[in-house]
Amino acid sequence: MKLDDFRGIVKSARTLCAGAMILCSANAVSADTTLRITMQTPLKSNFGQNLLVFQKALEATSDINVEIYDSAQLFRDKEVPEAIGRGALEMGVASLTTYGGEIPAVDVFYMPFLFPTQEKQATAVGPNGEVRRLLDEAILKTGSRVLWWQTNGPVVLLSNGAPIAQPGDIAGSKVRVFSKILGKWIAQVGGVPTVISGSEQFLAYQRGTVDVGMTGIGSIRSRSLWEVMDHVTLTNHANVEFVVVINEAFWQGLTDEQRSHVTSAARVAEEEMRTSASALHSEILADAQTHGMTVYQPTKEDLAAWSEVSSPVISDWASGVGELGKQVLEAAQALN
Repeated sequence: MKLDDFRGIVKSARTLCAGAMILCSANAVSADTTLRITMQTPLKSNFGQNLLVFQKALEATSDINVEIYDSAQLFRDKEVPEAIGRGALEMGVASLTTYGGEIPAVDVFYMPFLFPTQEKQATAVGPNGEVRRLLDEAILKTGSRVLWWQTNGPVVLLSNGAPIAQPGDIAGSKVRVFSKILGKWIAQVGGVPTVISGSEQFLAYQRGTVDVGMTGIGSIRSRSLWEVMDHVTLTNHANVEFVVVINEAFWQGLTDEQRSHVTSAARVAEEEMRTSASALHSEILADAQTHGMTVYQPTKEDLAAWSEVSSPVISDWASGVGELGKQVLEAAQALN
């Protein structure tokens, strides 16, 4: 079947009820079980390479085949949670922020400077972390089970001509954001937020739709953003996390042995990504410099200025995020 024909079948399935395409049951899983995974970035990206680790580990130990559809061939990022939750596809990679409408607590990772170090952030999203447990359970209620988390690294600011060293440098500028809470943060520090999806940010920078970019470090290379921006400021004010999810009805239709193999392969993939993340981010920044980008590391004075003007965002969020959000925030703050 041609990919265009397959895409048409998937799109038409959007009118069906949740789980309509999940035909497997515990007694009906065949020897040629296939997991189709949708993702947003190219296969060459750190996310794509990580899925290849999962594919290799799973196919080497089980009767399950893995098919990866990269570069938003099937679904855009914001469509993935609903598509996987209702069973239009078996698996997908979604940015955590796409669950924000249904689970506002996911925005804890976009609280400015709440996770100031990679160590604290890694603990929060580790398999045994309380922050992760609370959010995984909430996502399960949407019809999707989280298999593992992927990191796109700390969030940085991109610009042309000069770095965005202090809040005053952003005043009045149109800034690309990817969540409401980060939009509130940009407004708080004097910028004009514009929500733009990850797959559309390159064109937004190229066309001048926005003046300043905001993205995870990993996207600088995977989306070749050095072609349209020449400065990156390491504010590291938030963290971009993705989740790899599987439809819960499909999951329950797998045999116990198959579920064990999928879980083991997911652990292999997650450990590989986490252990290599820090080195990868340094490599990406070095690569960015070879492509003409200037990397700016804010001084202590710069960061103090950012933190001071940003602090009201967290208190405002906590006052209206609900019980789950309060629990998640408390778990994050307990990591100090």
